[in-house]
Amino acid sequence: MTLDDVRTLAAAIRTEVAKAIVGQEETVDHLLVALFAQGHVLLEGPPGTAKTFLAQSFATALGLDFGRIQFTPDLLPGDILGSNLFNFQTSEFSLTRGPIFCDLLLADEINRTPPKTQAALLEAMQERSVTLDGETHALPAQFMVVATQNPIENQGVYPLPEAQLDRFLFKLLIPYPSAEEEAAIVTRFGDRQGPPRAADFGVNAVAGAGQLAQASAAIGGVTVAGEIIDYIVRLIRSTRQSADLTTGASPRAAVLMANAARARAALEGRDYVIPDDVKALATSVLRHRLVLSPAAEIEGREMEMLVADMVDAVEAPR
Repeated sequence: MTLDDVRTLAAAIRTEVAKAIVGQEETVDHLLVALFAQGHVLLEGPPGTAKTFLAQSFATALGLDFGRIQFTPDLLPGDILGSNLFNFQTSEFSLTRGPIFCDLLLADEINRTPPKTQAALLEAMQERSVTLDGETHALPAQFMVVATQNPIENQGVYPLPEAQLDRFLFKLLIPYPSAEEEAAIVTRFGDRQGPPRAADFGVNAVAGAGQLAQASAAIGGVTVAGEIIDYIVRLIRSTRQSADLTTGASPRAAVLMANAARARAALEGRDYVIPDDVKALATSVLRHRLVLSPAAEIEGREMEMLVADMVDAVEAPR
């Protein structure tokens, strides 16, 4: 598959998702970058902003095996991973696979379950495998987690551990729609009975696991010059030197940023990364990895503005 084929495939996916989702073009573009960079995405937004429906529509357009877990306070790791159950007829244990065994997993309201259960995703997100009773089971090569969380409620929710947040390539903020978009939403969905489903709006599968694997392989050939790598490293290291932060970004963030920049460059029609690719993705890559210092919180500093200031302060290659 060539990079032109990748762009054509991405355009087809956008078209299908737009049949069901009003607006959110930038979010869909980031989802495509994460998909081709083989990363995971955390969607954060108020209730009713179509986070779950977006993930369902995206999976339908991709033609992937879709799984969903509704995270609740009483959810256990076994409810996610599965377990080995004893078969009395055969006198043997057999694996009952959990919902994590899929191509694209929607972790809905992920912050409603305790950290012990959230940790069940760590191995799957990093290594694309699951270990049960000492035996490792591989997940699909294109395995992707799209998680959602509600930033409004403070009761009955559990902050995601830093180790888990660091495994998400992007954290994307889903805002309320504009007045025009909201009118279009009411027009499209206002007379419907029952919950909306992507297939009801004519969303068709325009890809498949094989095509997506070929697209990811093609994007792996996008050139990241030495000066771009140096720029990414200097940007990441600057987060560890900021007096406004108590926790900076990890080396994993630098690796994921380079992979995402490759994917963005390909979707922009280039076989090489430029500084603007890094700048365009910096906020989404860093906002969930950084922790404000108490002084910065008292001063009312916002993470997005802080990241923008650091991007401006780090000199980009010409």
